[in-house]
Amino acid sequence: MSLRPTLLPLAVALALASSSAIRAADIQQPALTPQTASSGGPMPVEQTRVHFDHAELHFTLDIPHRRLSGDARLTFTATAPTDVLVLDLDRNLPIGAITLDGQPMAPSNWSNPTGRLRIALPHALAVGEAVTVGIRYAGAPHVAKNAPWDGGFVWSTTPSGKPWVASAVEGEGCDLFWPCIDQPTGKPDLVDTWVTVPKDLAAPGNGVLVGIEDHGATRTWHWRIKRPDTYAITLNVGPFKELKGDYASRYGNTIPMEFWYLPEHEAQAKELFAGFTPMLDFFEQEIGPYPFGDEKMGVVETPHKGMEHQTINAYGNHYVKDGFGFDRLLQHEFAHEWFGNQVTNANWDDMWLHESFGTYMQPLYSQYLYGDMDYFDWLHQLRLLVHNDKPMVSGERRTEDDVYNPKTGPGQDIYNKGALVLHTLRGLIGDDAFFDSIRSLVYGRPDPKPGNFQPHYATTKDYIDIVDKVTGKDYGWFFKVYLYDAKLPQLVEQRQGDTLAFRWVTEHGEPFPMPLDVQVGHRVQTLSMADGHGEVHAAPGTLVIADPHSKVLRDMPHIDDFRRWMEEQKKASKETKGKK
Repeated sequence: MSLRPTLLPLAVALALASSSAIRAADIQQPALTPQTASSGGPMPVEQTRVHFDHAELHFTLDIPHRRLSGDARLTFTATAPTDVLVLDLDRNLPIGAITLDGQPMAPSNWSNPTGRLRIALPHALAVGEAVTVGIRYAGAPHVAKNAPWDGGFVWSTTPSGKPWVASAVEGEGCDLFWPCIDQPTGKPDLVDTWVTVPKDLAAPGNGVLVGIEDHGATRTWHWRIKRPDTYAITLNVGPFKELKGDYASRYGNTIPMEFWYLPEHEAQAKELFAGFTPMLDFFEQEIGPYPFGDEKMGVVETPHKGMEHQTINAYGNHYVKDGFGFDRLLQHEFAHEWFGNQVTNANWDDMWLHESFGTYMQPLYSQYLYGDMDYFDWLHQLRLLVHNDKPMVSGERRTEDDVYNPKTGPGQDIYNKGALVLHTLRGLIGDDAFFDSIRSLVYGRPDPKPGNFQPHYATTKDYIDIVDKVTGKDYGWFFKVYLYDAKLPQLVEQRQGDTLAFRWVTEHGEPFPMPLDVQVGHRVQTLSMADGHGEVHAAPGTLVIADPHSKVLRDMPHIDDFRRWMEEQKKASKETKGKK
């Protein structure tokens, strides 16, 4: 999901939120059912009995009336005997007709009262048998009040008054505008989209442009993409201009680059586009091959903040600068091509595999470009945002909202705390092992080259096993404390004469043999802390700094004090405004 706005200057964040609210303020629509509003969670057993082969999605937009007509043709192969297909589709998009292998079905054979569409098959499918279901539907798709955090469609206009439309549905899921299996593991092998729009508008999409069909007043844009995330399928419509180029990969292939932007922003767009090549070079050097090099690296300017739509990332950061020399939101969304689209969490509970790694790529990129000062500046900003209220991983099957909602899950800690956990792991196991572990996580193999890997799924346990394999050691203790505990480890100091003792204290008393650097005077020594304890000799008054190079994520009371002070300031500000 797009980078949360907590790191943006406050005025910019408020302005963006206000503009989104204004766009949606006049829109009245039925509430989503709990089924449609939720993404992921326990998977219906019927959905586990089929493999999603191909989605052919035909969309026609009625922009003045903010309506969508869809004609979906979905092909499945049975992996277990089944006499029913179960899909997800917002019931506010009424179904007009359903066919099975081209034959009309009686309305009595299907129902969609809650957003979970059940289609009774005339005969049970045997293992290996394929079926194609056609679904025609139309209606007013859910409108996002604050995309991308509140998912749905954004119906906006450009500065010149032209229509500007985008979808962003990660939170609530793909069923907001097409019939799908709304689970992380619901990816189709192949998706074709046809988007029909007025002739003076463009409709950049996922994957490769197959062709554009001219109908006079309208045109249909046909795109094809392999194995996309379900929520990464997107619609984008506007009077876009296009910047194109090629990136010569260090792996020998050539990657097309495309940026679809508003004509009013041509100068800024050219500057942003110039940053595509160094970003690609960073990721290919540090992580591995761009996963979709045979399709494209694509970006489209959107009226919402941003989202990691596979091969056509949404960008709406208004070309802001922040002193780091690159656009942080664009880089974050692009990171998700590796962490989210190439390797996808098997369960929303494993979402830190997307967001923590994606967030850590910004300080890493800063270090890659300009060195340690920017790197540690990034880390300090992230540290001030860590909550530690809920564990980052629960070990249970969860919905998207279970994870992102701070009342029930880790919320933004999967971004900020997770990135700091990775910084700590990197310092613990060393750069070679750290980047080797990431490579194996992302590609499912240590030696990725274009053509020898495919997008795949992974879990938290998979990554823990990879780290153990790469290092030849058991690091279960590390992940137990940082992922499955809410609170950070505490470093307790106690002096007796010239001896200064250190010990780690964890939330539930787990072992935590984290090595600790201690600077005494101007000399740094490393304590193994094998049993969670260590000590140095330093006379009273001697300079002593624990962890002088900030290697270890740990409880820091002064940061908690700062966070409490900030909350008090916010509360006081609200009370003052309320009295005016």
